[in-house]
Amino acid sequence: MITQEKLGLIKKLSLFKSLSIEQIEDIREISSIIEYPKGSILYYENDSYNKIFFLISGVLKVYKIDKFENEIFLYHIHKSSLISELTSLEDNSIYCYSNSEFMEDSVVLEVDFAEFKKRFLSKNILNDEFINEILLKTHQLHCVVNRELVFDAIAKVAYMLSDDLAMFNSLKRQDVSFMLHIQPETLSRVLSKLKRSNIIEVENSIVSIIDQDKLNNIYRGDM
Repeated sequence: MITQEKLGLIKKLSLFKSLSIEQIEDIREISSIIEYPKGSILYYENDSYNKIFFLISGVLKVYKIDKFENEIFLYHIHKSSLISELTSLEDNSIYCYSNSEFMEDSVVLEVDFAEFKKRFLSKNILNDEFINEILLKTHQLHCVVNRELVFDAIAKVAYMLSDDLAMFNSLKRQDVSFMLHIQPETLSRVLSKLKRSNIIEVENSIVSIIDQDKLNNIYRGDM
């Protein structure tokens, strides 16, 4: 990949939007840009890397495998986001606590973690932006806990519609049910209930949101 094209892709990441041209060039020197086809795996649980991964474009599914070899969906990562699951800034090795699979053709920026800390974080460059990316990852995990331990079926569906409508509409209903760990019949009943309540509309299997506030209130516990 030629230098200018690589610089352009790096600039697409919101994390780096405040950097100067010279600083973007520093990122380029310590990184690689890799294209991944749909269905390929970025990493498996218990892998470790000395790089941090950022999703430039595409969609990544994060999941775990239980003792019965069943896939347990956790969350999706969308473009311009941190992928890596960071638990410490001290260790240069980053451990993977889940598996990840690309849902569509995607592009990933892989940055040498030790060099990133040396050239940027140690100089108080990008610290706030990087911490914010880590907090967003933490928020995703909080949402997983709510979905699996707190939400009932209608709250699970309402949250996905509100948070990831495009993904909901791109998947088969059976796949959505699998991800949310509910029965397809339950999903159908929930969608019908939301439609009767004039919260959503469904046309040719495509869902559109009519009343965003009421939809949000369902999983926030205000209804």
